[in-house]
Amino acid sequence: MADGISPTEGRTVFMSRFFFTRMAISREKKGEILERLKGIVERAVTVVFVNFHGLRSQDTSLLRRNLRENGVSYTVAKKTLIALSLATTPLEGVPPALDGEVGIAYGDDALAPAREVGKFAKSRKDTLRILGGIFEGSYRDALSMLEIANIPGREVLHGRLAYLVQSPLSRLVMALDQIAQKRS
Repeated sequence: MADGISPTEGRTVFMSRFFFTRMAISREKKGEILERLKGIVERAVTVVFVNFHGLRSQDTSLLRRNLRENGVSYTVAKKTLIALSLATTPLEGVPPALDGEVGIAYGDDALAPAREVGKFAKSRKDTLRILGGIFEGSYRDALSMLEIANIPGREVLHGRLAYLVQSPLSRLVMALDQIAQKRS
């Protein structure tokens, strides 16, 4: 209190300066981000819009790591820039509402972005949810993207197909074996 400011006031001023100081993004930087977002929307096979409001930084790092390991990229941008990039890209349907803090998961695999985000969202229902996405050149709502997320991976589908093909053959072999045993 020697300088006329109480300890509480000093901290409040420091805290307000620390937490409420924001740097604006320059017009050039916004242009770069917009071009990058346009490229993502045009080149990616599947794009998933994710609301991550309330997701802790450790969980965000884990999400990014899981996505990266499965060939999926993830980026966060301002909603206005995302909306501008979507407006300039000709796609069928109506874009989903981008509520809250929005991230974009995208990749070259048709199912991986939705599947991996959906898998991660199941364990963090309150803080991470799918808002919608782009699949096969058209906008999809959240329910459609969740259905896509529940489609099993290629390896699982191949395994199921092999089982379906093998199952009748093995039953036929067992039936023929039983017939042969009865005759002997």
